[in-house]
Amino acid sequence: MFVAWRDLRFARGRFALISAVVALITVLVGFLAGLTGGLASQNVSAVLGLPGDRLVLELPADGQPSFADSSVGERTVDRWRETPGVTGVTPVGVTQGRATGTGSGPVAVALLGLPHDAPAGAVSDLAPAADDEVGLSSGAASDLGVTKGDDVTVGGTTYRVASVGGDVWYSHTPVVALSPKAWAAADRGLGGDGEATVLAVSGSPDWEATAAATGTSAASPLRSLTALETFRSEVGSLGLMIAMLFGVSALVVGAFFTVWTMQRAGDIAVLKALGASTRSLVRDALGQALVVLVVGIGVGLALVVGLGLLAGGALPFVLSPLTTVVPGLAMAALGLSGAAVTLRTVTKADPLTALGSNR
Repeated sequence: MFVAWRDLRFARGRFALISAVVALITVLVGFLAGLTGGLASQNVSAVLGLPGDRLVLELPADGQPSFADSSVGERTVDRWRETPGVTGVTPVGVTQGRATGTGSGPVAVALLGLPHDAPAGAVSDLAPAADDEVGLSSGAASDLGVTKGDDVTVGGTTYRVASVGGDVWYSHTPVVALSPKAWAAADRGLGGDGEATVLAVSGSPDWEATAAATGTSAASPLRSLTALETFRSEVGSLGLMIAMLFGVSALVVGAFFTVWTMQRAGDIAVLKALGASTRSLVRDALGQALVVLVVGIGVGLALVVGLGLLAGGALPFVLSPLTTVVPGLAMAALGLSGAAVTLRTVTKADPLTALGSNR
């Protein structure tokens, strides 16, 4: 990479410019990825926190299960419990309503009803033991302005806060956990039928056969996220934006190195005339691109981490390897792919050009 290093030192301004562009694109991709992760967490963390190997929802006629419309009756619950291979079935009620605390007005919350003895999980740990108690996620407690031992009102009924748990959300609303009986009463008060919304089933039965026999769908918690309409639209649009930014990064880096390599065509031909192999010239060009990408992506990720720490208190933002390292590696791979398109000038350079055969 002797020529590449000399080139980088000689044209510092040009390479600083493309490094800055790469850094800005990395900031856009990384910040959008962190925001997507934060929004997704506030949308689905309660679903992912339900206990069980599979989540069972009612299967409507159109074949698209939905948390908003699912209603699993007692007969279906019993059939799942009697299925060979099933080790546990936890009916979970899910609906959205409003709650009022001593330090706040009405707050939109997600009401989840499940038994206190359900298997341990982020949501079941909130489940109260008594019908006149509730468990609050940290977000719900903060919004309602209450702590353990205070009172909250849900659907005209006052409950005592038995516990305050982790940061659990459902469809961008904080979670309030009730006992199954209390949840059924609250659901009927909101116009529902009081039936469980989803079953958290553990074991290893014949999932497809049992689901078909009971008119339900059984999917892993991760795959069940598609039953949340807000998740599909939200993540789909943000994911498309991230993909488009990845494509822009490849085009920008590729266009830059295409022009740069064309300007070096005479020098490359001279090197070939002096005996440089095509492999060494390709390595030189890709090494140069890699240096620029590493510098630009490194600066961009540092800015993403800094901005993420600043925005974490005001925005739903997630800082993790999935939202920083993975986009950075993808940017590097796409940038090198874009730079690889320029290698035609390197591989097709004619040494006779350097010797003046066209003069």
